Amino acid sequence: MTTNLVPHGDGLAIVIDPAYLESIRATADTPLQIACDGKSLIITPADERVGEDDKLFDEAVEMVHERFGNAMKKLAE
Repeated sequence: MTTNLVPHGDGLAIVIDPAYLESIRATADTPLQIACDGKSLIITPADERVGEDDKLFDEAVEMVHERFGNAMKKLAE
């Protein structure tokens, strides 16, 4: 698919063909993650659970530090 950027407010927008949106199960309400590799834009549906997973991981790390911090320090020496 080839498309052009179109003016939208103070920025630009890209119009995505509905067939492409269907193929990634995206709708107008789907949050999208946009990444750039220096040459291409990569658009994927955002994983809304990422923040949740980060919070759970941080809590687990904190618990490990509290329970086993001294043992880990000794192992590191």
